[in-house]
Parts: sequence; structure tokens; C-alpha cells
Amino acid sequence: MKIYLVTGGAGFIGSNFIIYMLKTYNNIKIINVDKLTYAGNLENLKEVENNLNYMFVKADICNKKEISRIFYEYDIDYVVNFAAESHVDRSINDPEIFVRTNVLGVQNILNIAKNSWEIDSGFKGEKKFVQISTDEVYGSLGDTGYFTENNPLDPHSPYSASKAAADLIIKSYYDTYSMPVNITRCSNNYGPYQFPEKLIPLIINNCLSKKVLPVYGDGLNIRDWLYVEDHCKAIDMVLKKGRIGEVYNVGGHNERTNIHVVKTIIKYIYENFDSAVTDDLIEYVKDRKGHDRRYGIDPTKINKELDWKPTTSFETGIKKTINWYIKNEEWLKNVISEGYKNYYKKMYGDI
Repeated sequence: MKIYLVTGGAGFIGSNFIIYMLKTYNNIKIINVDKLTYAGNLENLKEVENNLNYMFVKADICNKKEISRIFYEYDIDYVVNFAAESHVDRSINDPEIFVRTNVLGVQNILNIAKNSWEIDSGFKGEKKFVQISTDEVYGSLGDTGYFTENNPLDPHSPYSASKAAADLIIKSYYDTYSMPVNITRCSNNYGPYQFPEKLIPLIINNCLSKKVLPVYGDGLNIRDWLYVEDHCKAIDMVLKKGRIGEVYNVGGHNERTNIHVVKTIIKYIYENFDSAVTDDLIEYVKDRKGHDRRYGIDPTKINKELDWKPTTSFETGIKKTINWYIKNEEWLKNVISEGYKNYYKKMYGDI
């Protein structure tokens, strides 16, 4: 039985990954380590919490003693690191915590894994550390072209800079120690269990509450959207078949402007749930500092090497996502904790 250490598994992508893996395999064990900050929520994992192949440990990836204990007690085969501070706006207001978690935390768990797996002749058996990174490390694109794995790193926010730093540290462990690592860089994920500070759940939540829908600048910033389950499948493939030391871009070829995304959500809710939800709720607000204009991922490498392709179009995925949030409106209310309300109100207005 392979043992997976999934860090940040109570967050959006991490919880979806755990659910996907436990549905797909019955011969694995997953240890979920999460600090449970505002965006980590064990409610995301209700359907697997009693699964005998799953266990949860509340811990910070910066905690050397606790992470070392887990490696000492369990023969960890794979580490999948989702643990990260990930909201760009928060990184602009408070960069220090991003460096602590996204750089020092990653180095801590990476080093513990290395020390646990390393033997005189190299590394034990089938071991691998997979870092879940982001397309934001590449910076911004013009009107044409796509990010490939060979693009230089050119991050423009404290968040993306912290992720790029972690990527380089991980690469150095491969170059220096031949440690079995992979890095995945994904485009914007969306789907169930995403905390409502991110664009899609924020807009859905505000539509349901008849609140203002804030849109940065002119709304024409472009992102490539990837349904979260497609991303989970890609990570699984990289774990099993990815060439050691390689970076894999994971993109959906679903580029949309922010305003298109917002109006798509409005239209679907207007037509299917509430005719009071209209474009009148849109309010253009001052643009974010260092706001990249366009991201676009070229997934050719993972397509060719691992035979991965996204199967969910944006048109299908956004409907599934809206329906999930409406069906789980109580979850949406619960995850906006008391401790986060002041920040949320400052950034986006009343909930």
C-alpha cells in the first residue's frame, strides 16, 4: 500500500485531490497535513473522513519536529505539496507570511523528505516529491503565445515570487542530490470547495447575496481556466509517470477575460435561479497592483508524455460549479469564518 503525504489537503485543490484519489484507488493511504488557516476547511473532506485509508494531522509545514515525526512513523512514498498562501491580494498586503509558508515551509518538508528517503546509493525505491506550483511564476503574456516549461520565471507579485522561489529550491534538490521531484504549474483552477476570495466563488456568492460584483480595472485580464478534477487527474499522472526532475504545465486551453467569466455566471444564475441577478451588480474597481494581463498555458508536454488532456470545457465546468455552490450554499456561508470577515469586507464589501 503506497502512502501519500498530502500537505494543504483541507484547502481547495488539496481536498479535491484527496477525494479523487480515494475514489480512484482502494490500495493507498493518504495522510493529510494542514494547518487549517482561514482557507483550510475539514468540511471539504466530510465524505472521506471515516475512510480507513485516510487520516488527518493538524500541523504547519514549517514545523520541523512534527513533519519529521510523520516521516519517522510512516514510510511515506509520495509527497504532494498543496500547502501555500495563495491569494495575490493578501500577498500584496502581507508578503512576509507568503515567504514563510511558500518558501521556508517548502524547504523544510523537502529537506525532511530528502533525509528520510536518501540512502548511500541514491534514493529508496519508488519515492517522489511533487510541488503544486502556478502559471503565475512566468509573469504576464502579450496578446499571443503561451507559457511553456522553458519560459524564464518572471513573477510580478509577492505570491508568485514566493512560488517561483520554491520551484527553484526544488529544482536545486534535483540538480544537487538527484532527488526524485516534479513540479506542476497549473492555470486558474475552479470547482467545488474553493474559498470565496477567488473570482468564481466570490462572484457566485455575491450574486446569491445580491451584493456588488467587483471587477478589477477594465475586466479584460485573461486567465486560462482549468476544472479542478482535470487538474487532480494530471497530478496523479505526474506522480505515476512523470520523468524525474521535470516540470509539467497543466492548462485547460479555456482562456476567458474576467468580465466574460463574471457575465457568464450572471447569465446562468439569471436564467436558471434568480432573475434579479443582472449585469447591474457589476462594479469596476481600482486595478490590483502588478496585475498580470494575460496567462495562457501550453500543455503540449504533459499531453505528449503522459497522455493527459482536460476533459471539462469551461462552459460545462462553470455550470457544474455554479450548481454545486447553490446546492451547498450552507457550506459557502460556513467557510467565511468570523476571523476572516473584516479582511473580506475590506477587500470586497459586505458579505
